[in-house]
Amino acid sequence: MSFQHTLDGLLAKGKAKLNEFTHPEQQAPPQNYNQNYNYNYNARPPPPPINYASKPTNFAPPIPPRQAAPYWKADFNPSTPISSIFVQETGAHGWGNNESQNYTTSPTNSFFTPSHQLVLRAISSPSSPENKYTSARLYTHQTLSRPRGCLTAVLFAPCADGIWPAFWLLPQEPFKWPDDGEVDIFESWNGDRVNRSCLHWGHFNGEDWDKHRVVETRIEDMGERPHVFAFAWEQGEEGRGGRCVWYVDGRAVMKATIPQGTRRMSEWRVILNVAMGGNVCGGRLPREGSYDFVVHELKIEEQPVGGWGQFGVDWEKAMEGKTM
Repeated sequence: MSFQHTLDGLLAKGKAKLNEFTHPEQQAPPQNYNQNYNYNYNARPPPPPINYASKPTNFAPPIPPRQAAPYWKADFNPSTPISSIFVQETGAHGWGNNESQNYTTSPTNSFFTPSHQLVLRAISSPSSPENKYTSARLYTHQTLSRPRGCLTAVLFAPCADGIWPAFWLLPQEPFKWPDDGEVDIFESWNGDRVNRSCLHWGHFNGEDWDKHRVVETRIEDMGERPHVFAFAWEQGEEGRGGRCVWYVDGRAVMKATIPQGTRRMSEWRVILNVAMGGNVCGGRLPREGSYDFVVHELKIEEQPVGGWGQFGVDWEKAMEGKTM
């Protein structure tokens, strides 16, 4: 997979988001779109939840090194509603990128398992007269809330044509994109088994050419087992400047200074979603079936693994993102 291919995809993604956030009137659903649409369970019975705890032992997520208790950890308890932790965004209007999925609040598309995982399930039913593609897009009520810390997720990602799972950050609303910034911790598309760690904070023009950074990390077994993705940040109490490091399975893969003018990191929130099709996927659509993005753990700690001393070492070793 060439970097130019990634660059083309990220440029398409960025331009699409700029259109989505700056021209919301162009993103409105068509007049016959029912914002409160209910999934037709009789037309296509929902697939049963998978008990991921019953998978072979080599499927078990990595066990992160022991740390102090996190200051926030999502409790994926099946007795509680998704809405107690996340806002469930909805819509089938393309999301600025000509995507095909309808994000719903249906328990078919997002649910907690009996073994306390969160599943975002993208369902492709291309032969269906309606609801051809449904999925979930969730963002946390919780923000990063502190001037420094480490956000970690243990994720099992689907790998297939037309599938685009993502774990990322945006400032809490109201915000202005891209001026206030965006952080992508995990995203991969079309089953290419490549993670893209990204920082966005400018427009896509000559003046802002250096305001978009990316590092690609090849993960050969992305579709076979869970992986640990983390993002550590440190920023002064005044909320200006600072440093951040991206990690994959405990390895520092990218670093960046926090740009002046972006929102203070304590105000950012966590987003999880599975998109389908669209410009980033090159117009490819997934074959019929279900595609699960499984979150085994989601937490925010006061420091990265190894403490802030190790963060300093990681900062020196990690590479700067490539400019786009």
